[in-house]
Amino acid sequence: MLGSMMQNIPTELMRSFVKAIDGGSFTRAAQMVGRTQSAVSLQIKRLEDVVGVRLFQRDAHNLKLTVQGRTFAQYARRILALNDEVLALMQSPEVSGRVRLGAPSEYTDSLLPHLLGRFAQAHPNVMLEVTSDLSKNLLTRQKNGEFDLVVALHDDAQAGGGKPVHTEPLIWFTSADHFGHMQSPLPLVLAPPPCVYRRRMLQQLNRETKPCRIAYLSSSHSAVLAAVRAGLGVTAMAKSTLPGDVRLLGAADGLESLGYLEVRLHRLPTAESTEAIDYLETYIAEHLGQAGDAGSIPA
Repeated sequence: MLGSMMQNIPTELMRSFVKAIDGGSFTRAAQMVGRTQSAVSLQIKRLEDVVGVRLFQRDAHNLKLTVQGRTFAQYARRILALNDEVLALMQSPEVSGRVRLGAPSEYTDSLLPHLLGRFAQAHPNVMLEVTSDLSKNLLTRQKNGEFDLVVALHDDAQAGGGKPVHTEPLIWFTSADHFGHMQSPLPLVLAPPPCVYRRRMLQQLNRETKPCRIAYLSSSHSAVLAAVRAGLGVTAMAKSTLPGDVRLLGAADGLESLGYLEVRLHRLPTAESTEAIDYLETYIAEHLGQAGDAGSIPA
């Protein structure tokens, strides 16, 4: 009797559900899956009907997961990852070539190694050339023909092009063993322009008229982290890229929210279309948000 009551959960419904989490809204989810906002809303309603529980709490200003929604999200991500992995494995013998990928250092150090490792296992005949730099530098270099694909952070949702694949909260942090955030002026550890993090931090502190000073400046991601760990000052990065041995800071520490940044995937418009580029573009778009900490949804 139990078997006759079981239902299959359509993967397209789970994919829209996960994208709503990663994007922070049904509108962003619609952009990511190539549907209208109303179609995604209907998909989420259908998914809730299939599983028999409410997955989102809804009011006029917020979109948040219910307790059941958080549990279901964990399983949905695992199911989608297995679905995509087996498809990639079945198709991998025919995919070969070279892909030049550019990404910010914090992503190549934290999220992308695991993500690209799985892609390489599924597509062993694809050669990946990965380069790290600041997002705006990467986009400039892509225009000059250096990269087929670029993962870039954007602090302006209305400009810059690219395909939205994830939304990241920007988080203040400092050393677990030091108290630089209690100093005045506030000591900052920054990268040089045109760093998106730097711009957002300085804009926020300027709005608050909070005194600050640049205590350490480096274009190296590892050097910035080392300076923070050594107690030279505070900084901020995308939440999913934060190391586990630092102290997160917020309003209780006198540092207000820095808001959210968009992660977008850019493809060189003039690049010759190859299966290798097509597959990596799709893979990153589908999996980058899953690799990060996407358990919460921005208001």
